This record gives sequence, C-alpha cells and structure tokens, in this order.
Amino acid sequence: MEKQITTNKGKSLHICDTPGEQGTIIAVHGLTGHHKQMQYYQRKLSGRYRVISLDMRGRGKSEAAPPETSIFTHANDVIDLIETMEIERSILMGYSMGGYVCALAAGRLQHVSKLILLDGAGTMEDYQRDLILPSLERLRTAFESEDDYAAKTKQLYMGLNITWNEDMETIARYEVQHNGDVWEHKSNYDKTLQDFESFYDFDPESTAPFISCSTLLVIAEGSMGNNPSLFHEGSYQTIQDTVSSIETVHTPVNHYELVFNEQPKILQAVESFLAKEER
Repeated sequence: MEKQITTNKGKSLHICDTPGEQGTIIAVHGLTGHHKQMQYYQRKLSGRYRVISLDMRGRGKSEAAPPETSIFTHANDVIDLIETMEIERSILMGYSMGGYVCALAAGRLQHVSKLILLDGAGTMEDYQRDLILPSLERLRTAFESEDDYAAKTKQLYMGLNITWNEDMETIARYEVQHNGDVWEHKSNYDKTLQDFESFYDFDPESTAPFISCSTLLVIAEGSMGNNPSLFHEGSYQTIQDTVSSIETVHTPVNHYELVFNEQPKILQAVESFLAKEER
C-alpha cells in the first residue's frame, strides 16, 4: 500500500508498505530512482517479510531535497523513518546510492538485523563520473509529453541491456510531471548531482567497523554498454575487510540490470541470506 508518512522530524516521505511476519525490510533505491525501482525485490519478499520501500527526499512523491542533501542526510531520513514507524530489528536493503545510505544507517543504529548492499557503498574513483553524469542529463531536459519521456528513457535503458516491459513503463512514467507546456523529471538536477558528489565523501574505514550485523554484498560485474562495470572487486575491499560478518555474491549482470531486470539468482541469494539465523 502506498501512503504518505510525516516523520517525527517533520519530513514528508512517500512509501510503499507491504505486509509480512518474518521481519521488516527497508528498501532504498538508487541515485535517480524511487520506490518502484525496488519492486522486483518487494514483490518476491512480501508476504513473508514486511517490505517498506520509499521515495527518498527529492524523488517521486516525497518532499523536495534540502539544500544540504547528501547520502548522509538521506541516512538520517531512513533512521527517522525507522524510529517514526517504531520498527525493531530492521533489515536494511540498499541499491547503488541506497547502499551508501543503508551502510551509514546500519553503522549508527544498534538494532539492525541484517544489511543487504546491492552494488552500493563502494569506494569511488574518477572514472565513475564519466559513467554516471551523462545519465543525469534527462533531469534537466524538457520533454514534449509523458510518452516522449518514456520513449527516450526506453532508448537509454535498452542500450544498457534492460528489457523494456510494463514494469519499466510504470517506473518511467512515475518519474515525470507536467510543468506548463512541457514534462520534466521530478528530481532536481543540481540536487541529484550534489547527492552523487557526496558518494566521494563516504569513508568505509569510518563506517564499516560500526556495522555489527550480518551483511550481504552483491557485486554486479557486467559492463554498461561499451563501459566497464560501475564498481569492481577492489571498490569493496575495505568493506569486505572491515565488516565483521560479510558474505559476497558476484553476478555477471550490470549495475542497472540488478534492479531493472528481474534477477532470480540474486533474489534466491537474498532469500538464503535472510533465512540464516542472526549472529
């Protein structure tokens, strides 16, 4: 069920909350995403687990991003949401930027049950700007119609090996809104760029030692068009060396396929990880 939540700290966040009895998963999307980006994981896990996916501030139907927006402010929002909804022993699952957000939150919360990093929270390098910044251009582009945005987004993602289907169409159309005579992305380009630049401020050496819960790291090794994978094994070396209990799964799919194409093997790995008893 989708609904609007006002947190204890007065933030207006849009969430999708589906029921389950075996624990509560907070699912956090990527840089230009929103809660629907996590829908394959939410569908698969709901019924057994309660799954709460959210639009981070500046995305979807949540309130605008603040002037100081960063992975650190988003981590504060996730903690605020958990405390507002009085969730005990939460399971944090973050994709891409959501991985940074969830890692930061897990390092600060005392009662996180498990942490799942879907190709997120890696150490950043200069080459990643060349991979990510072109994808942000649609955030400052005016489109003739919702159909126009969906068509151009389809062209972009199909070049990244994404299967375009009804789910992808829903994801794309949720991202834009009518503004006068044109359609525009709901997210602000400058604020989203600010969030991206904050990835470079993430210090795994100061976060990972405080992550005490069992952690699953998924590394997507597939290339993105003619470009290399967004992260590589070395990107996660500090996380792997420092988190006290971590297991790693490698997948040949690329970073975007990890959420935009259904991934039965990764879903199975996530289910197996969740089924293990807590340390």
